[in-house]
Amino acid sequence: MDIFNQIGKMALGSRLRRVSEQMTANAAQVYEMYGINLKPKWFPVYYVLAGGAAKTVTEIAAEIGHSHPFVSKVIQEMSRKGLVTEKKDSQDGRKNVVCLSKKGKEITAKMEAPYTDVNNTVDELLSQTRHNLWKAIEEWEHLLQQEPYIKRVMRQKKIRDSKDVQIVEYQPKYKKAFKELNEEWISRYFKMEKEDYAALDNPKGYILNKGGYIFVALYHNEPVGVCAMVKMNDGVYDFELAKMAVSPKAQGKHIGWLLGNAIIEKARKMKAKKLFLESNTKLAPAINLYYKLGFQKVITPHASPYERSNIQMELAL
Repeated sequence: MDIFNQIGKMALGSRLRRVSEQMTANAAQVYEMYGINLKPKWFPVYYVLAGGAAKTVTEIAAEIGHSHPFVSKVIQEMSRKGLVTEKKDSQDGRKNVVCLSKKGKEITAKMEAPYTDVNNTVDELLSQTRHNLWKAIEEWEHLLQQEPYIKRVMRQKKIRDSKDVQIVEYQPKYKKAFKELNEEWISRYFKMEKEDYAALDNPKGYILNKGGYIFVALYHNEPVGVCAMVKMNDGVYDFELAKMAVSPKAQGKHIGWLLGNAIIEKARKMKAKKLFLESNTKLAPAINLYYKLGFQKVITPHASPYERSNIQMELAL
């Protein structure tokens, strides 16, 4: 059995490399068959320069989608074979531009036949398959430009990790975690304030007994995230989303998202009309999370008991 069928999609890059190596090896034989002194990896650079205009290495790299070092190396190799020449840019003497030499231009006259034969060969291969590889590669390139492969893997990791997260309501045994998780992030970025101590030292009296709620995120039964829903009586907002904290060792598992949604769902069950929160724009990931949850910036902020607060947000339910 082919090892790639055993490994599966994990070996996608290696499998594509194998196909590429097969094609590249044959391409070298194709050039040799037509008496063309060109290496397969030189072709994109050659093709760009065959248009006639002299270009900088940076321009060539941008046009063919390869790195600057790769193009520089190809130019050096082609130069040693006498296929390209470098000269000062007539418009900007500080820049060097590259163009095909007389020898390089001679290749152009020989390319019509292999162009025709190779295109017909690819068309024949495409006609013998159920899936159009050329179109598929184009689609993959577009998708990976929109979101890199590594970011897609990271997103899948978060989704998988989040399945091991359980959101539960507060119990007295979580009092220590509620305080320590919040103290950790507040002390890291700001300083503990009077309102912080009031809520963290006495969550039952300050939050729960006044009609509020606290949710705890458990990862493998360990409390790694917390968030409170504090009852408000200002005539505008029903509850405040407050004291959200996630352990640094558990970040990247969608815990903030899960806690935020637990608060929103609870508020809806309580027939709340609006949620409120305060934060600081220094906490960019948190602000982005709140926007994703549907919160919008309050244009005319209310008086705040926190020195660190420089943004207030609301969510209409």
